[in-house]
Amino acid sequence: MSLRWLAIAALACIPFCGHAQDDEHQFALDPIHTRVVLGVSHAGFSQAVGTISGSTGTVRFDPDDWSVAQVDVTVPLQRLDLGDAEWNTAVLAPRLLDAQRHPQARFVSTRVEAIDAQHARACGELTLRGVTGPVCLDVTFNQLKRHPLPPFRRTAGFSAVATLSRKAFGITAWPTVIGDEVTLRIEAEAVRGQPRAPDAPAAQPGAENPVAPPPPQDAGTAGPEPAPIPPPAPARESDAPEPASHEADPTP
Repeated sequence: MSLRWLAIAALACIPFCGHAQDDEHQFALDPIHTRVVLGVSHAGFSQAVGTISGSTGTVRFDPDDWSVAQVDVTVPLQRLDLGDAEWNTAVLAPRLLDAQRHPQARFVSTRVEAIDAQHARACGELTLRGVTGPVCLDVTFNQLKRHPLPPFRRTAGFSAVATLSRKAFGITAWPTVIGDEVTLRIEAEAVRGQPRAPDAPAAQPGAENPVAPPPPQDAGTAGPEPAPIPPPAPARESDAPEPASHEADPTP
């Protein structure tokens, strides 16, 4: 092949090769295996704990270069679970999260600073209840490898923690009952390609070759009827319960 044709082939490959290189570090959050756990003081007695599942978004990550890392995550507030229906309703109401008007929270990173190979600090903008403010996450990179279950996608796992002030986002109701400081713990998995929807069932080993149930039999092909169950044997005299005494109390 002449040098001219090699040059043409190289130029033609540039957009495709570049796209493949970009995809190598581009991941989508798996909403099934991503959780946000929040804690806040309950009148000083304990930490009220809630969880939110179903977060979606994208993560750009190169384990050899934290500087290219980017995060864009959307959290569905309607999936908040504090372990009690009344608590859920109260926290999602207009005086607190106002989830009907602001059903989602969103975090977009603006910079990621490496601490070491496994740890980094991701700072960005959190939009909550219509207010956008700065938040920093302390991130731990757990691992990046091929998932052991079908469809065997390459998966990255992360853990992160953060602390924020609810007042900074305009959430000021019930100050004597609910503390101002909110702690966040995030467990996240991100996969290459398109993750399944939050309500889709998880893939099980062998699920790619499901076994269909046998078809129902009609009356013409049904097998022999089961033998009738014999009636119980008559009770023996020794098994009969003693009759209750109906003798009236004697009267003087």
